[in-house]
Amino acid sequence: MEKLLLQQKFSGAFDEDLIKEIEKIGIVRTYQKDDIIIDINQTLKYIPLLLTGNIKILREDADGNELLIYFLEAGETCTMSLTCCLGTSKSKIRAVAEMDSELVMIPVEYMQKWFQTNASWRNFILESYQIRFDEMLEAIDNLAFMKMDERLYKYLLNKTELHESKTINVKHQDIAEDLHTSRVVISRLLKQLENENKIKLSRNKIDVL
Repeated sequence: MEKLLLQQKFSGAFDEDLIKEIEKIGIVRTYQKDDIIIDINQTLKYIPLLLTGNIKILREDADGNELLIYFLEAGETCTMSLTCCLGTSKSKIRAVAEMDSELVMIPVEYMQKWFQTNASWRNFILESYQIRFDEMLEAIDNLAFMKMDERLYKYLLNKTELHESKTINVKHQDIAEDLHTSRVVISRLLKQLENENKIKLSRNKIDVL
């Protein structure tokens, strides 16, 4: 168990007794960039707590096209997986490693037990639901009210925050898949943003100015 890492990322959320219990029963797993961590229709037996890296949460339509819902950062969990575990239903989302990531997996039965017995865990879960709910509302607003060029620029800004760098290593096709549009549209809008001096384009690389 990455004991120090667990303390660093979750000591502000969990009490000491809970952290010690997580150290005993948690299973540490590592994933490389683009690995699928949770897939659609998967039966979930563990709740992920993110120690390092970033994870993107995606939905999929009937044709297999993906849409980015939100990103997870270190110190967070996926509330959609929590909902599936509570209802013993299968996953409705796909969780993909945005970069190399390390997680601690909590068996489902402990999640349910701690919700009843540990106030810090209960508060963490409820706050996580609120954060994700607000982000999903924002995603709906973006789809309904923002033009694609505005969504694209906001997406790029979010990426710089996640990676803590103004330089983003990403293919146009990957952006298109995240934003549920075509590569041609993304390439055209990226060129437009470059002409507006908001970004600088290179091969598989974007600098946000």
